[in-house]
Amino acid sequence: MNDDVILVNEQDQVLGTMPKLQAHEEGKLHRAFSIFIFNASGALLLQQRAFGKYHSGGKWTNTCCSHPRPGEDTAEAAKRRLEEEMGMDCEMQYVFSFQYQAEVGSGLIEHEYDHVYFGLSEQIPNLNTEEVYAYKYIGMQDLKTDLQQNPDDYTAWLKIAFERVLNNYESFFKAVIS
Repeated sequence: MNDDVILVNEQDQVLGTMPKLQAHEEGKLHRAFSIFIFNASGALLLQQRAFGKYHSGGKWTNTCCSHPRPGEDTAEAAKRRLEEEMGMDCEMQYVFSFQYQAEVGSGLIEHEYDHVYFGLSEQIPNLNTEEVYAYKYIGMQDLKTDLQQNPDDYTAWLKIAFERVLNNYESFFKAVIS
């Protein structure tokens, strides 16, 4: 909670740093990453956030997401955090970036310039229970349906990013399977 995040402008250029909680209280634009790991069947690995998280506790979300530390390369931060949260190590590739702003409860605002990474793995997660309560695999069409039917079960950023993830999923999956 005391970690600093990297403040950026709308072109992802660094403006400085700020304590993470303060950035979320003030809704400051900061750098983040989101990881989507698929298995060989094409199902997406979701995590259920630990119930004690300072926001969005108990909600289902993408495989892993966080913020790079000041001076840390975003791809290296993604690799580090996947190991810390999910106990997994896999090759990932950058797919796209997007910006979003969403209220996430408790007076907090996520305002992120989010770098999205995809990976393919059959590794069984070894969860850090301080961060993650549970995991499951789900097909992309099943997830699309569930996002529509049960939106309150999912994090704001997953709902916002989903269509872009879906649009990039098939080409990524075909490229890594072939």
